[in-house]
Amino acid sequence: MSNTIAILAALASLVPAPREFAERPGLYEVSVQMKCPKYDWWDFDYKAACLEAANMTFAVDAAMPPEGYSLKVRQEGVEIAAADDAGRFYARMTLLQLAELVHTNVVRIPCCDIRDWPQYRWRGVMVDEARHFMGKTVVKRAIEMMARHKLNVLHWHLTDDQGWRLEIKRHPELVKYGSVRSCSMAYRTHARWLPPRKISEYELDNEKYGPYFYTHEDIREVLSFARDHHVVVVPEIEIPGHSLAFLAAYPELSCTGNVPREPCPHPTISDDVICAGNDAAISVLEDVFDEVCELFPDSPYIHIGGDECPHVRWRSCPKCQARLREKQLKDENGLQEWFCTHFVRYLERKGRKAIGWDDILTGDVPKSAMGMSWRSRTKADVARRGHQLVVVPGEFCYFDNPQFENGAGDPFSYHQPWIKPVTLSQVYEFNPVSGLPEEAKRLVVGGQATTWSESILNIYDFEWKLWPRACALAEVLWTAPAERDFGGFIKRMRVHRRRLLELGVNCAPLGVDAAE
Repeated sequence: MSNTIAILAALASLVPAPREFAERPGLYEVSVQMKCPKYDWWDFDYKAACLEAANMTFAVDAAMPPEGYSLKVRQEGVEIAAADDAGRFYARMTLLQLAELVHTNVVRIPCCDIRDWPQYRWRGVMVDEARHFMGKTVVKRAIEMMARHKLNVLHWHLTDDQGWRLEIKRHPELVKYGSVRSCSMAYRTHARWLPPRKISEYELDNEKYGPYFYTHEDIREVLSFARDHHVVVVPEIEIPGHSLAFLAAYPELSCTGNVPREPCPHPTISDDVICAGNDAAISVLEDVFDEVCELFPDSPYIHIGGDECPHVRWRSCPKCQARLREKQLKDENGLQEWFCTHFVRYLERKGRKAIGWDDILTGDVPKSAMGMSWRSRTKADVARRGHQLVVVPGEFCYFDNPQFENGAGDPFSYHQPWIKPVTLSQVYEFNPVSGLPEEAKRLVVGGQATTWSESILNIYDFEWKLWPRACALAEVLWTAPAERDFGGFIKRMRVHRRRLLELGVNCAPLGVDAAE
């Protein structure tokens, strides 16, 4: 393929697709003399280095929507106009896709006009490190690749039944007991990605896992990197259920006091949850959220979880029943509503918005609380209550699910008959506002990819799950619905997937034909 043909292919392969795009005659060439420093294999980008030397001018366009930009490439140089720093950043991300490397120190960019801005303001990826710890290098890598695709929220799932991954200096017991477990699930060698149907059938590997957690210094490093890439990091502290790692540090804050001193090694929804009637539990969690707010100063949102919380222990717990009577609550559902409302208002007083899985948005929870709708059947009800929504339905956004029919060609996925695949075409069909009345659509702020890590052990599994499906989701959340076309997306992705592979990303095939 000639350079000119390759450049024209790049011009027609932007992901996500821009709203307004027009080709212009000619090419802009940039060259720079540089000596290649020693970078990590995935860090160094010759094209980015060349663009630093480009003849580039910037202007403020107050009429442009937030994060939007206009880009003019001419043979003499590049003009960028935007209303904010994010728009200027995304213009450069578009240039990185447009630029074609001719030699080590020369890039060419096709002349064009682009005007572009996002459809939704929340365009996210959830990274679950409670089940399997990835580490800051993987997280920074994810942030970099998100930014290249104009994804702007990293939802960081840091606690669950299987692990507590965040240092809390006021309560060091949380990482002492919650960041290490004596064993994990053992994936059978003859069917590594086929866990059994029942917890009792899980085999354990008898290998110590951890201690794995992030120090305050680690958090600050990741947040600085995210800030440079215009990615907001939203931490999640899961309460009151999915909390065995928390209770490993403080068994006395459960309803029974009889909880193991380590996280659970296998997937579970445990009946042991945080005691909603225990004032000491409320106090420790307030300390945790105080420190989380200090550690994450840039995030307007703190995720409090709130999903899949069994009430069986609360029903027989004297303290929970006393709380229920004291607050004149009807039942344990009302007790969970009270518990979540307490922390929504606690975070409000600290100038933050609480966000939680849609399970928390029952009863009279303050309207400041945002919902993360993971069950399609609840979306309309949450919107009817007047809460803003991030829409993440499993059938479109759960990227831990297999991505090919019958698990074929998906070595980094386990497949069970009741776990349906989420294919690339399904992701592209995702419409966050489908099924909502017109007046409720304004409450939807966006969506995100969700990567639960029971079957994601490392960066290779993680990237295989995420890409190329995250490309489809990025286009759904950025590009106007009228501009989207799956056939055109696949044509662009045949070029763009090669870019990802060249960057060292373990990107899965597109799964639509053999010509990939």
